[in-house]
Amino acid sequence: MNAFKINALAAIATLTFATPSFADDLVFVLKNGTNSVLTHFYTSPVDEEDWEGDVFGNHTLAPGESIKITIADGRDVCDYDMRFEFQDSPDLDTTTDTQDLCELGEYTIEE
Repeated sequence: MNAFKINALAAIATLTFATPSFADDLVFVLKNGTNSVLTHFYTSPVDEEDWEGDVFGNHTLAPGESIKITIADGRDVCDYDMRFEFQDSPDLDTTTDTQDLCELGEYTIEE
């Protein structure tokens, strides 16, 4: 091989292996299977001490409604803690769960 081909192959190999790898976004459908309005939804990887920001922001999820959730935090983890807060519901004031979000296609929060 001539020097040009060797240098070109070396450059391609360097670019291939030097490109940073990014984690895929975690996408699932969240369904409110309760009789209460879901006002806040928080997630964080299981090894984190604190909850991260409210996924809903200013939005809510009424009973029976579904929403597509995308967690694009760039992490390479699958197991997340989830925290759900409801409006005016003494039975469901705050509910938590842990799930493998990489395998989850749909999650229904129920009473």
